[in-house]
Amino acid sequence: MTVMQTTQAVAEGQDICSGPPPRHPRPDGQDRYTISEVVAFTGLTAHTLRWYERIGLMPHVDRSHTGQRRYTNRDLDWLVFVTKLRLTGMPVADMVRYAELVRQGESTYDERRELLESTRRDVLARIDELRDTLAVLDLKIGFYATEGTPR
Repeated sequence: MTVMQTTQAVAEGQDICSGPPPRHPRPDGQDRYTISEVVAFTGLTAHTLRWYERIGLMPHVDRSHTGQRRYTNRDLDWLVFVTKLRLTGMPVADMVRYAELVRQGESTYDERRELLESTRRDVLARIDELRDTLAVLDLKIGFYATEGTPR
């Protein structure tokens, strides 16, 4: 779904999050992934995963009896969401704050919504800036296309 389709769906009152969740490599109950498997699935680095855990962005990650991290499908879903938040340009401090709010439970829904709405406004402003930038590029490309042709 593109940004424009998402904006249109929201404007029409559709729940764009009601679609099927991303397919997990393993079914629930058999979902114990090593850090290297999570790296392959998410595209994040092992260093980033450890850092997310250290700063409180990643919820508690289970460990095997030998101390190796074992991620679940729920962890994978969280990492997909965090990756989307990163793409919005949301500051890491706000992402950590959001994670803290999630851990606090349902009583924080309003604060979480406000944080996401603020981020959404920022994203829409960036989209407008990018549209303006694209228009300038199109003008320049058009200029060079006509000026570069033999007369």
